[in-house]
Amino acid sequence: MRDYARPVLPKLLSSSPLSTDAVAPWAWFVIAGLAAAAGSVLLAVDRGHRSAHQRERRRWAALRGWRFVLSDPMLADRWRHGVIARGGAGLAKDIVVGSLFTPLGRRLAQVFDHEQGGQVSSVVVAVQRRAHAADLVAELWLPDLPLPQDPDLTMLGPVGDRVALVSDQERAGPLVSPEFVFAVNTLGGDVPVAWVEQDWVLAAAPCTATPARLERLLRALDEIADLLDVADESAYFVDSADWANS
Repeated sequence: MRDYARPVLPKLLSSSPLSTDAVAPWAWFVIAGLAAAAGSVLLAVDRGHRSAHQRERRRWAALRGWRFVLSDPMLADRWRHGVIARGGAGLAKDIVVGSLFTPLGRRLAQVFDHEQGGQVSSVVVAVQRRAHAADLVAELWLPDLPLPQDPDLTMLGPVGDRVALVSDQERAGPLVSPEFVFAVNTLGGDVPVAWVEQDWVLAAAPCTATPARLERLLRALDEIADLLDVADESAYFVDSADWANS
């Protein structure tokens, strides 16, 4: 029996309207032009969003009486834990720097867009502690996220709605008071991680966080910083009393 199907397929393909031979050269120029125009529109939209975001951040800084800085290539290098550990220090952009006025005095605050690989991955919010505990690190992750594989951190266990990894369990354990747990739970489910590093308490907010959301997060971090400072000061006085009585 003769195979009638074999010559049919090449013939059909050669007459297919999708064949490049059937497309006139000028059509490729039209397609390329449309693609370029679409790319330009998307770029313009992205720039528009970025400009609007920048204006909003500037207005917030002005209302607060705080300072606005376009970018700082060195700022994020100050830390290496939390979201900084996932992709490197990156670049800090649209930075707001100011002071929080608290019952215990002024506290330095910084807010910046954390850009990694050309994309803003999160908004980092940081408040400075008065007590300097450079060698204590604590990370507080949402439980449904993959935990960092950092050999310098060990599992402390659940702290409120989060899982804690710390560099020193003996020092970090006594800091977890009911007030501390309550403050941690106010961070919000849109914050994947908050962490304590050097003399700072930091958190990662989503890229879409509004100034109002950042204000609430600043208050939560300020409360955590106050609790840690009070605990450290109490521990200092206890240690001093023990030394004096020895």
